[in-house]
Amino acid sequence: MASPDVQSGVSQHPNSTVYVRNLEERIKIDDLKEALTEIFSEYGTVIDLVAKKNLKAKGQAFVVFEDVEAAERAIREVQGFELFDKPMLLNYAKTKSDATVQREGNEEDLELHKRRRLAEKERKQAHQAAEDQKKLKRPAGATAPDAATARPIKATRGAGLKSSNPGAGAVVPEEYLPPNKILFVQNLPEDYDVDGLTAIFGRFEGFREVRLVPGRKGIAFVEYEAEAGAISAKESTAGMGLGPESKPIKVVYQRQ
Repeated sequence: MASPDVQSGVSQHPNSTVYVRNLEERIKIDDLKEALTEIFSEYGTVIDLVAKKNLKAKGQAFVVFEDVEAAERAIREVQGFELFDKPMLLNYAKTKSDATVQREGNEEDLELHKRRRLAEKERKQAHQAAEDQKKLKRPAGATAPDAATARPIKATRGAGLKSSNPGAGAVVPEEYLPPNKILFVQNLPEDYDVDGLTAIFGRFEGFREVRLVPGRKGIAFVEYEAEAGAISAKESTAGMGLGPESKPIKVVYQRQ
């Protein structure tokens, strides 16, 4: 199961998934999960428990109960309970877990839930990348030099030229572009044509067309009716090996 987004905070809206934070980060994940399962099983049936060791998810866990009532009891009674000498802080998770969505719906509902979560994650990555670019462009506390005392700087090629793009100061890397319905595919084998690419990308929901670029080899654009289809295609095909050497292709969203 994939956890709800740990970067998006918590919600006061009751649901069956409990978000636990302030956990001891030095404890092995298996030991932590075993301890959490033992504690929370006292309040209801735990159908899933997620705790990860990557940097962003350290010290956090998601406990998925069979029903909302069990989650309410756990939050009320376990709040502040010390585990490995640290008080646990509990709240409802902001989004439903995969296990809950699958339990309440069907495979189609689960797929849609995953696509929405992935799209939200990529939007946040794009926003963060843009913010990071701005910080690199102008370091905190930097001040402009005094015009009267500043030493002249040797002119560089292109000096005096201004970009017509108002957002050029914070160019988002391709990997972090926000989702949209058109994919930009690179590193394609030269012998791949529209039919070959349609066979790969045409199996995803809402496929419209493949467009090659005249005079440019190894690249193509793939369009879908909506973001959902593009998200699924990107997730499934990025890094796919094509051609005799199985060279991995690069799949990103088209820059808007």
